[in-house]
Amino acid sequence: MQIKDVLLAPGNGAFFYDDQAAIGAGAIQDGFIYFGEPVTPGFKSIRVRASALSIGLVLTDDTVVWGDMMNVQYSGAGGRDPLFDVAQTSDLTSRVMTPRLLEVDASQYLDACAQVFKPCKQERLPLAVEYGVSQALLRAAGHLHRKTMAEVVCTEFDLPVPTSRVPIYCQSGDAREINVDKMILKAVDVLPHGLINSQRKFGVNGHTFMDFVKWVATRTRQIGRPGYHPVLHFDVYGWIGQEIGLEPQQIADFICRVADTVPGFTLNIECPADFGSTKAQIDNYARIVSILDDRGSSARIVVDERCNTLEDIRLFAEARAAHLIQIKTPDVGSLADTARAVLLCKENKVGAYVGGSCTETDLSAQASVHVSVATQADMMLAKPGMGVDEAFSIVGNEQNRLLATLKRHRAPTEDVG
Repeated sequence: MQIKDVLLAPGNGAFFYDDQAAIGAGAIQDGFIYFGEPVTPGFKSIRVRASALSIGLVLTDDTVVWGDMMNVQYSGAGGRDPLFDVAQTSDLTSRVMTPRLLEVDASQYLDACAQVFKPCKQERLPLAVEYGVSQALLRAAGHLHRKTMAEVVCTEFDLPVPTSRVPIYCQSGDAREINVDKMILKAVDVLPHGLINSQRKFGVNGHTFMDFVKWVATRTRQIGRPGYHPVLHFDVYGWIGQEIGLEPQQIADFICRVADTVPGFTLNIECPADFGSTKAQIDNYARIVSILDDRGSSARIVVDERCNTLEDIRLFAEARAAHLIQIKTPDVGSLADTARAVLLCKENKVGAYVGGSCTETDLSAQASVHVSVATQADMMLAKPGMGVDEAFSIVGNEQNRLLATLKRHRAPTEDVG
């Protein structure tokens, strides 16, 4: 067997874990911290530094390949796994995962994932564990086959080797204006997210949000290079539903009004409302999508909350309960399931957005790029962190290096120079 030892190293995610319920309930922000009592189980304060755990697989040639485990920023919200705990995860990994990893054929990626991710005591493993271990296994398979991680995914899923880049989407965090300027100057494909996660940011009847949308479009025209025309993507964290109401017709009407303020732009609205359960989310989002399509609106609905696992994604895709599905990689678990999720979206003619979280690491971001490019997702998140520069550099450079490598692998072997 190709794995002879397993290493663990505590690490840092690139941002913070936040108690979404407490923030949504009106926690006061002071500088970078929030005052108030946490609401979501596991949080000792509303904002907690993001921890991670690295897992290294020592191969028989002494090469060590790594993957990183962590959870998403809003852990414990919308049906997600609870707050990440390094000590608990390290103990579980040592007891359960290490013996399994020492027995698998690491050159066979999907088979290895299937073996090591079997339930433990009839329960699914924590998704953070699946995520980190699947990254390390993908790197191991790439090393053993002398291929890129993307080529391993293509081989395992019988996909053609890609030639096209995947559009990159950046998020602004709270430093909206400065980061929007950075995104425009860097000609980011999709922008800016906006972090509209409170009533103050959304405004009475959504007026604050609408003003921000119009400002982003105007700023794009003012300082963007000639011909630059990004997709505008805003995450409103359910605030349309909270402020306007949970009637699909009213939500669709509001979204159409927003789209009308930025003619000529494609408008993505992520998480317009939270209907409280996966079934209710599917039923109501499907209605909103149908209304927007019937009107010929340029607006697109993006689902995030209540759509976490591969099974959730299948249900949303088959019901066409979104125009674009965020495949939130740490919530999906194994990167093999991220690949399956993209292909499932394509099969159902729904957009596939390989996302993730600001709490991730450089390693998890780079591995996500390979899966995104291999499966030709519709867009992928610049991650980790809440800054634009670092995330756009990590994801953009990895994609460019990958495409250059794939081009060389496709070229004739003889010397043409």
